[in-house]
Amino acid sequence: MATLAEIRAKLREQEDRKGGGNKNSGGDNAIYPHWNMAEGSEAVLRFLPDSDSDNVFFWKERLMIKLPFAGIKGQTDSRPVTVNVPCMEMYGESCNILNEVRGWFKDPSLEAQGRKYWKKRSYIFQGFVVDNPISDDTTPENPIRRFIIGPQIFQIIKGALMDPEMEELPTDYARGVDFRIKKTSKGGYADYSTSQWSRRERAVTEIEKAAIDANGLHNLNDFLPKKPSEVEVKVMQDMFEASVDGEAYDPDRFGQYFRAPGMSAPTGDPKHTPAAPTATPAPAVTPEPVAEAAPAVQETAPAATSAPEGDDKPSSERAQDILAMIRNRQS
Repeated sequence: MATLAEIRAKLREQEDRKGGGNKNSGGDNAIYPHWNMAEGSEAVLRFLPDSDSDNVFFWKERLMIKLPFAGIKGQTDSRPVTVNVPCMEMYGESCNILNEVRGWFKDPSLEAQGRKYWKKRSYIFQGFVVDNPISDDTTPENPIRRFIIGPQIFQIIKGALMDPEMEELPTDYARGVDFRIKKTSKGGYADYSTSQWSRRERAVTEIEKAAIDANGLHNLNDFLPKKPSEVEVKVMQDMFEASVDGEAYDPDRFGQYFRAPGMSAPTGDPKHTPAAPTATPAPAVTPEPVAEAAPAVQETAPAATSAPEGDDKPSSERAQDILAMIRNRQS
């Protein structure tokens, strides 16, 4: 288990880099849906360490890219769908999609389109739900649950860790502290800005310690999407281009690799049909904290040069213009 000093050093290292430039859930309710809390309510959580001794933090960062499609090809009554794909930067590699989108922010008229395709950041934690305000939520057999935390709450967690008055790791079994997620609203969106660490230390209870001993801690890496292969990286690029062009999602082209929400696994001869990655259908594995305000999720996008200009063209025609315009500039 990393010490508080090691966590602070790692956080400072990450901030310095930013300043220098640019398992499947198995269908259970292991993920705690704090975004389903009623407005004005509060959930009390106790975070636990990652079982991966190489992870300095007690969380893992997840980077995803949302690819919206006009519908599903071949379905006349299909509604728009969004397919989540992993951003290659999550694995320390260059992301072709972001490399293309990054240039869009140099043109104010393309900024809104760029933000739509920019990476979405969230964080995976694990721990106990100490006080649960969601009446229809039930504790699974293994009470060590996972939490998908968005940037707004994460900044509160991170800020307190850097505070010199916090002397012990909040995950310490004897002298740790709980975290209180408080849900309010602001500007029509759910707001969690009043969330905070508890002021008093609390040792884990005998029941909590017995649950840790019986079930063990999760390796949070198990809940990140599988790293895409070279073929899957090419498929993601093709999906990105189809999405920007305003096309419908094509199950014949993409279904073996990245499935649209609600689509069942493809059937066929596994010798000739590559299997879809187990962690690809992101909404089924680690759902997004949908109750958080969209602007907070978009915070990692490059700064805009000015407000985007309007355009009265149909969206599909506009999308084609965007790709053509950008690629002409880059050639």
